[in-house]
Amino acid sequence: MVGSPNDVPDRILRNGRLADGRHVDVHVSAGTVVDVSPTGTGDGHPDVPTTDLAGWLLVGAPAEPHAHLDKALTAEQVPNPAGDLMGAIRAWMAEAEAGTFTHDDVVGRATTALEMLLVRGVTAVRTHVNVGAGEDFLRGVREARQRMADLMDVQIVALTSNPITGSEGRANREALATALEIGVDLVGGCPHLDPDGTTLMVDAFAAATDAGIGLDLHVDEMLDPDVLFLRDLARMTLEKGFGNGVTASHCVTLGLQAPDVRDAVAREVAEAGIGVVALPQTNLFLQGRDHPVATPRGLTAVAALVDAGATVCAGADNVQDPFNLVGRSDPLETAALMVMAGHRLPDEAFSMVGEHARACMDLPPAGPTVGAVADLLAIDAPSIRGAVADAPMSRRVFRGGELVASVDQEARIHR
Repeated sequence: MVGSPNDVPDRILRNGRLADGRHVDVHVSAGTVVDVSPTGTGDGHPDVPTTDLAGWLLVGAPAEPHAHLDKALTAEQVPNPAGDLMGAIRAWMAEAEAGTFTHDDVVGRATTALEMLLVRGVTAVRTHVNVGAGEDFLRGVREARQRMADLMDVQIVALTSNPITGSEGRANREALATALEIGVDLVGGCPHLDPDGTTLMVDAFAAATDAGIGLDLHVDEMLDPDVLFLRDLARMTLEKGFGNGVTASHCVTLGLQAPDVRDAVAREVAEAGIGVVALPQTNLFLQGRDHPVATPRGLTAVAALVDAGATVCAGADNVQDPFNLVGRSDPLETAALMVMAGHRLPDEAFSMVGEHARACMDLPPAGPTVGAVADLLAIDAPSIRGAVADAPMSRRVFRGGELVASVDQEARIHR
C-alpha cells in the first residue's frame, strides 16, 4: 500500500517506450514527473530506487469517468428479461426494495469492481450511486472508496431516483438531502426520466451550488429526438455562471438531430464548458431494441461535439449487472468500442479514456510528461493501436510513481 502521491519517495521508471517509439527513463518526485530522458542518459540519481519497464509501452493511466459501483456485478442476482433501460431500472429497484443487497454485499461488490478497474490500469473513477434506493448504498460505496484510498481516486455522484419533482418526488428529494449530508462529490439525476426535467435541472444546480460541488447528469438517454435536455443544460450553465464543473453523460438524442440542430447544440455545449461522456457499451446493449431495422447505435454525436471543441470522453458505465450483462472493467474495451461504434481512430479513442476522461473529471493531466501526475500504465503492447486491439493483460499500474497493481499474462500453444 502507498500513501498520498505527495508522500511517496522519488523513483525512476527505466526503459519505458513512449507512443512515438522513444525509450525513456521517467523520474518521479512527490507524485509528479520531474524528468523524462532518453534511456541510459539520466543516471545522475544513483540513490533513487528504479523500476525496469522492459521496453513496454508507457502511457498515462486511464480513468473511468462513469461507473455504477452500487450496481456492479449483480447480473446473476438481478435478471432483466426485457433487456432495455426501464426493464433494468425496475428490476434493480425491486431487488433493492426487497432488501436483496446488504451493506456488506455493497461494500464487497464495489471493492471488487474497483480492483477490476485498477489492475487494468485505472487510477481514477467517478461512480454514480442511486441515493434514492437508500443510504446504505452510498455508505457502502464510501466504505469501498476508503478501502482503496491508497490506490486510486474515487469521486461519488448522488444519482437521484425519479420522480424527484412535484409532490411525488418528496421522498427522493429527502434522499438527496441525506446524501449531501453524508458526503458526495457531485449532484446527479436524470431529467429525461422525470415528469419535469427542466425543474429537476434547476433544482440540481441549486443543490450543487449550495453544497459547493459539481454536477453530473444522465442526459437524454433514449432514442426520442423530441427530447433534448442537453441544450437547456448548456444554456443554464452559462446563464447561472456555474463554476463547479458540469458533466453530461450519455446525450444519446443529440445523435438523432438534424445536422443544423446537432451542430448548434454542440457549439453551445462547448461554449458552456460541459464535459460529455459517451458510454458505448451500455447504450449499445440497452438502446434500439424497438428499432429492428437500421437499429441505431445509441451513441451521442461524438464527431460534432469534438469538432465544436467540446471535451468528450468515454466510459464503461455499468458492468455485469442488469444494465449491461457483460463488461471487463477495461478502458481498452471502451476504447475499442469507440473505434468500432464511434468511428474514432485508436489514438483518439485511447485519449477519450485517458486525458479527456481526466479532464471531464476535473483532474490534472497524467502521463510520462514533465509536470504531469505520475499515474502511469506500462503495457506489453507494440503501440496504442495494438493495445486497444489486443488488450494484453501484462500490465504495470503506477499511482504517483509507485507500483499499485501488476498482471502478467502467459499463453502457451500445446502441439
